[in-house]
This record gives sequence, C-alpha cells and structure tokens, in this order.
Amino acid sequence: MQRMVRAYSRRSFIGLALSSAAGAAMAAGLPVSLRPELRPTDFHKRAVAGAEALIARSGLTGKVCFAVADVKTGLRLEGGQAHQGMPPASVTKAITALYALDALGAEHRFETTLVATGPVENGVLEGDLILAGGGDPTLDTDGLAEMAQQMKAAGILEVRGAFKVADGPAPNLPTIDPDQPDHVGYSPAVAGIALNFNRVHFGWARSGQSYDVAMDARSSRYQPRVAMATMRVEDRSLPVYTYADRDGRDEWSVARRALGKGGARWLPVRKPGLYAGDVFRTLARSNGIVLSAPELIRTATDGDVIVRYQSDDLLSILRGMLKYSTNITAEMVGLAASYTRAKGVTSLAGSAALMNEWARRELATDKMRLVDHSGLGSGSRMTADAMVTALVKVHRTGVLQPILKPVRMRDAKGRPQADHPIKVLAKTGTLNFVSGLAGYLTAEDGTEMAFAIFAADQDIRAGITRANRDRPEGARTWNRRAKTLQQKLIERWGTLYGT
Repeated sequence: MQRMVRAYSRRSFIGLALSSAAGAAMAAGLPVSLRPELRPTDFHKRAVAGAEALIARSGLTGKVCFAVADVKTGLRLEGGQAHQGMPPASVTKAITALYALDALGAEHRFETTLVATGPVENGVLEGDLILAGGGDPTLDTDGLAEMAQQMKAAGILEVRGAFKVADGPAPNLPTIDPDQPDHVGYSPAVAGIALNFNRVHFGWARSGQSYDVAMDARSSRYQPRVAMATMRVEDRSLPVYTYADRDGRDEWSVARRALGKGGARWLPVRKPGLYAGDVFRTLARSNGIVLSAPELIRTATDGDVIVRYQSDDLLSILRGMLKYSTNITAEMVGLAASYTRAKGVTSLAGSAALMNEWARRELATDKMRLVDHSGLGSGSRMTADAMVTALVKVHRTGVLQPILKPVRMRDAKGRPQADHPIKVLAKTGTLNFVSGLAGYLTAEDGTEMAFAIFAADQDIRAGITRANRDRPEGARTWNRRAKTLQQKLIERWGTLYGT
C-alpha cells in the first residue's frame, strides 16, 4: 500500500511540474517554435568567410590589396587597401591593349618591307636592299622565308649593293628590364624589328666527353643556323650563363655541369636588327640570292618597296599577347601607340608616361604609375581601385572582354574545373613574390563584377640578387598560395554579391 502511494506521489509531482511549466510558457508566449523552421534564404551568404580571414589563412607574406565593383554602376562592393600602389606585373598588359587599340585601331596591321634603292635590270638590283622593320612583334622565320621567296618571284636574283636592316624608328634598347638576369628570354632587346620574339634557340646534346651545341632561329618550317649569336661550353658550375657583346655578336657561355645529357632553351637576342638580317641572308641564299653581311641603319632611305609582309590584325595580336603574356609584344605595340602621339619617344619609361596620361584622361584614373608596357619593370605601381575603375569604364564598350583569357577555376585538388559556376575573364600577372589578377567575374546568377587583386612581398623581392631572379627560393610556393587566395576571394564575391 505504501509503494502505491509513493509511486502515485512521484507521478503526480512530475505531472504537476510539467503542467505548471506549460502553463507558464503559454502565458509568456513560446520563444522558439515547436515546429522546425526553414533557414533564411541568404544563409549560404552568411556562411562565407570574410576577406580578411581568407587572407590570414593564405599563408602569404607581404601585402594583399583588392577591390570589386558592380560593372554596371561602378558601386564598390568590397575593398582592402584598395588605394595602395602595388606592382601590377603583367596585369599592365590589359592597359597596354586598351592604349594600343585606342591609338592604332583593331584592324591595324604592322608591315615589314624590302626596299630597293636602285633599278632592277635583268634580275640584278643595281643598288642596296633594305629590310625595313615596321614594329611587327610577331614576325617569325616563316615570315622572313616568305619575303625571300617573294623577292625571288619579283625577279631579283642578285644584289649589287649593300644589304641593310632598318631597325628604327622605335627606341633601340638591349633589354626590357636591365634588372633581369642576362639569360632570361622574357627580357630581350627592343627595336623597330623583332624576330621570333627576339629570342634565339639554344640546343645541346652530349657527344662523348663534349657537347654538340647549336644556335638557330627555328620556326614551324625552318631551322636556320645563326652566326650573330654563339655559345661556348665551359668547365664550371656557376654561373650557368654568361653574356658578352663582342664584335657585333651576342657571345654566350654555359656551365658544362648544368647541361646534363641534352636539352634546349630560348635565349634573348640583344641585337634584333643583326639577328633578323643574319636569318634573312640565309633564307635569301636558299633561294639563290647572295647578300652581303647586314649593316644596321635606323630608317629606310628612299626607294621602291618590292615586298610587303603584313602581320595579323592588332586585335588578334593583342589576344595572343594577353593569352601568352609576351613582354616584347606589349612593349612594341605600346611604343607604336606612343609614336602616333609623340614622334620623339626615346625610352620605355617615356612611352609609359604617355600611356599613364592617356589612362588618366580616358579611363578616369590617375593612380597608375607604369614604367613600361609589359609590367616587367619593378618600378611600376597600380592600385586595385584604379584598375577596377578602368575595367568598369571600358566594360560597356565590350572592347576588352573578347581578348581577355578565360581563367579556369580549380577544384580542391587544384585541377581545372570546367563546370565551376563562376566564370572569369582576366589578365594574370606574375613576378617573383608578386601576383596579380584583374578582370571580370560572372556569378552563377549572371551578375557581373569587375575586380582586381594585387599581392606582393616587396621586402623579400628587394633581397633577391640579380643572378637569382630567374628562380629564387620560395617564390614558387608563395605564388601558388597567391593564386589559391585569388580563387577564394573570387568565390566569396560570386556567392556574396550574386543576387
């Protein structure tokens, strides 16, 4: 009997407590629904990591500056140190492309010519033959071979006068950036004529205890040896390459211990006019026409044009420049654009100053301080906000989007992801411990934005010696982290600001 009373008392107590709690809750109103609620429609946006958190997790040293804006209104959606001047690297080429298109027009074609200074009688040119550069950055050995064939087809079988090469009127500079190592192919000479992007092909193969080496101007169809660039193998470990300017030739030496069994690489040409003349002389000989050794002149004298060789249209050239980031193309088209405005341009810095002024006037930005047209020079500065201003300004014209390179987003394993919901058209920029990316992103819902991201560790860059600037320690890891951060920022913006 007592057990029943105790059991009943416990049940009564529990029931009374629950009843009292329920009554109190009903009186006060339930703070939480008893039914499960749907998450808010912007829950995925609330879960996106902040930009500062992404930068902190990236492992990058130095500074990261960025800006993103709505392309239709120019409204800044987000920014971080957006007004800080940073090295833009090859992002500069996007500005150069706009500058060249404005000055020269999308249909412009560069023209390389053969000029005869005397009459042609019975197949003999009684005068000089001049190979005159026209600023074509894409001229290759195939093009020179075609010109030699056309000269023969025009009835010229012999040249009694001199053979000359006109490599002006553009500035004649031995390298784009003097701070770069001598042997890097991305900093060749600049002149009014260029062949094979002003690079010579160096190939080597072990032959017993020595090496067979060759310096040639190879292209898709031809492989002529050159005399104006020579290579000597020396028994040493370092430096890997040395360069000397001797007797009108580019003289190179290479460390034997760096060669291995065999290989090849492109080396920069320091004398573009002599290089083009050397190769054309060989190609003319293959057509039965003997020419004397080439002589350099700045501009062609009066005479009759007997052969004209035209480049592709400028728009196609610029598309290739932005895709492959060819420095010599940027410098030559930038100089050509400046030369239409001021004939007295004598340096890359002077030409870049004209481009800076044009950008201030036409793109509504005064925060670009560029020292060349390729971005190779370390003195160039650009702000993320200024680049976004330019991108917004030209977006409505549609002139830049067709020639920008599609940038593939990557999956967690670093593989290109073709079905990624965010699409990007942009220009990359990479130097040692410098990484830039600027262009347009389209979110999954079709919202378009203009963005610019510049990262650099200038303290580390300042400590790299000239000899080690080709592949300094740690640069590859740093730049890989920068590219990973770029994608994470783009994904943040695509998710957060897509409607």
